[in-house]
Amino acid sequence: MGEHAGIRVVHRSGSKLNFRPPVITNDSKFLLCASGECVKVFSTSTEECIHNLRGHTDLVTGVHLNPCNHLQSHLFNGTLRLWDFMDGILIKTYLIKYKIYSMYTSAYHKGVIFIIAPVQDSKGSEVFQLLALHLPQSGDQTVEASQLSVVLEDVSSNPAAVSLGRGGEYIASIKCLQLEVFFFKKQKSYRLFLKVDNKKGAKNTFTCVTCHPKDDCIATGHEDGKIRLWRNFNHKKEYTYTTLHWHHSAVASLCFTPEGTNLLSGGVESVLVQWKYRENQRDFLPRLGASITHVAVSPDGALFCCSHSDNKITIIQNCVNVSAVIQGLVRGESARTDLMVDPRTKCLVLNGNPGHLQFYSLQRDKLLYNLDIVQQEFIHELGLQQFEVVNAAFDGPGNWLATVEERRRKAAELELNLKLWAFDEQTQSFVLNTTIVAPHDSQVTDLCFCRASDSQTTLLVSASKDGHFKAWQLAAQTEADGGPSWSCDFVGAYRGLVPECCCFSADGSLLAVSFQEVVTVWSPGSWELLTTLSQPPKSIRNLCFGRLSCSKYLVGTAGHNLLCCWNLLTCSLEWSTSMEVTLLLADPHSDNMAAFCWQDKCTDLFVFKPSEPRPLFSHKAVCSGKVSRAVFAPREEMLESCEESSQWLNRSQLCFLTQNMVNMNSYLPDQCLFFLSVCSCGPVAMTPFYLLLGKHRCQTLEMRDKESSWGSLLQTPAHVLPPTSVLCAMFVESLLVSVTDSREEDEPEEEEMEGENEEDSEENVALRAEPAPLGREMVDSAPLTKAQTRELRRLVKLDHGWFSDLLDS
Repeated sequence: MGEHAGIRVVHRSGSKLNFRPPVITNDSKFLLCASGECVKVFSTSTEECIHNLRGHTDLVTGVHLNPCNHLQSHLFNGTLRLWDFMDGILIKTYLIKYKIYSMYTSAYHKGVIFIIAPVQDSKGSEVFQLLALHLPQSGDQTVEASQLSVVLEDVSSNPAAVSLGRGGEYIASIKCLQLEVFFFKKQKSYRLFLKVDNKKGAKNTFTCVTCHPKDDCIATGHEDGKIRLWRNFNHKKEYTYTTLHWHHSAVASLCFTPEGTNLLSGGVESVLVQWKYRENQRDFLPRLGASITHVAVSPDGALFCCSHSDNKITIIQNCVNVSAVIQGLVRGESARTDLMVDPRTKCLVLNGNPGHLQFYSLQRDKLLYNLDIVQQEFIHELGLQQFEVVNAAFDGPGNWLATVEERRRKAAELELNLKLWAFDEQTQSFVLNTTIVAPHDSQVTDLCFCRASDSQTTLLVSASKDGHFKAWQLAAQTEADGGPSWSCDFVGAYRGLVPECCCFSADGSLLAVSFQEVVTVWSPGSWELLTTLSQPPKSIRNLCFGRLSCSKYLVGTAGHNLLCCWNLLTCSLEWSTSMEVTLLLADPHSDNMAAFCWQDKCTDLFVFKPSEPRPLFSHKAVCSGKVSRAVFAPREEMLESCEESSQWLNRSQLCFLTQNMVNMNSYLPDQCLFFLSVCSCGPVAMTPFYLLLGKHRCQTLEMRDKESSWGSLLQTPAHVLPPTSVLCAMFVESLLVSVTDSREEDEPEEEEMEGENEEDSEENVALRAEPAPLGREMVDSAPLTKAQTRELRRLVKLDHGWFSDLLDS
């Protein structure tokens, strides 16, 4: 089955907020940052997203304010867009032939921006150059900018490696162990070099640079944590520098305040350091939660902001108080837990900060809250083993959350904790109820709740590499106990094999546990082994019970290239197919299943029902990397899709987590959330009701389009609208009725009959070429009289084409 045009993959949420330095507006009321393919505008006081500036088709690689208080954002594929960020309106688009990696603006260089773009050298490797781009003055909305001049050659693509100096007189660039300063008036550059390391073993490699706004001073950060302040750099032999040192690791970002009285620096220590310029004094703002990647200051100096490695932006007032925190999807080293949906809040739940679970809202594209599972302070130190959350599961109503955390030390055994969390109505969060130390003797491979709605008891099953699976049951609450408690109800095993995965049936009457290449089916009521299901000798990796009409089927994946479906009534293999399935999941709100397959370095998606192997939907190359986690998220309102191929998305939307490698200089993998959405239902089925109402429906849609266009025009700010004379002429023309339409309605029947005698008229040609709704025999057998033709024209105008079905019957 081929791909369907009505369904597409949409980037939903979870883009990086820390990809580039954020920008604070002149009045300190808004913060702008690049986020995937759009630019987000946040309120610095309420933390809410005010606008999403959408229009780019590729990764946004920077945001800058120009002197006219408009927003300029540039794009990796070579376009630059000018926005009015207050109203979220695109003003102008500049087309550039180069890929833009970074951009720099200055109030002293009007009409010119500086960009870093790649250039191919003779050896075929990619090197970068700093270019001056002259923006043409044009009234068109789309303008091609082609006037470029080379400023510096062989520069770094890191956006923190270039900075404009005092009054725009010079520009500084760093790369490896070289500092290059180019003076615009002299058209001359000076290069200053450092040794690889000094006698104490310090690493002198440059990491970032910034220039003082009112003094001839350049500040550079280095890998050894030192900051150097360079002066007299217009002389190769007379330059001097002073050294500041507090950071124990590389300096990630530097920024001067607008008046130049303070220098801000940040790194992996999660501490914002404020250095007094020309004074041996510094202040600290510690415990910001994560490593600092970018530091920025508002134009009036009232606000500081830091971007962090956990996809967070912290807004600070005068380096004293944290006034706001804008948190995006937290990017951990890996998503150890499955991608889950909280039954209460409908949020996506997955690993967040170390030792935490994050509850992320897809609808708002915002992190609701973090749940501290480990409840220990995270210590940033390389090689230090700390507790990690590796498994998590919700019960059906969302009253209980089970988590597994583990830590393996070099000289000690594996430490395991199974924790049961109860939902507290007062705090609207989960509270720790039970901690089970060492629930298994080895790693936990799977964890699942019995999610049956009519189940009398709450049951949890955990499988481990120690060769056992255990059933944990919630005991009834008694007055003596003072609260609910959990206990082990059953320990199961099968021939000393290792259980890989487990799952409950929809009604909770069956439990399937896979022991390597054997699938065992148990009865949770009596814990009796009911049957075993065999298949080719390959380890089972995924198991899913069918639901609703397909509840008698059990689907699993084996090895690297086999998808199997068993019939539980006959205890036999129903069908199997050769597919390299990396992830299998079932929709809890329908009888559909989704399988992600890895093939030709791309991931393909297949949606099917276990009752038949033929897929309902397929999507080739849904993403370029492997899909690590996926889940069916319920919709707030059920869709009524008329296209059969998209009906499986009526109740749920398929979300998946992927790893996208950004093809840029040493950037880390970017985790993004995607989901499949119905973009259009396609053509409506040709039923009698469609033939009766089709014409009226088209007219209604045209009227709505006109109304929406004028409505958007009325909501547009007046200073960006065309002149009033143009708008009035357009509005009057939209109200006028065409002359041909009025004649057709008002002319008497005699005039129509005269018009019918013209053999070459467009209407007669249409009647001959198009089969009449009343049957082909009526047209071909004999010529029509004037009365018959008039009656036929009347029927065509009324669009009673559905009579053809009655006559044919």
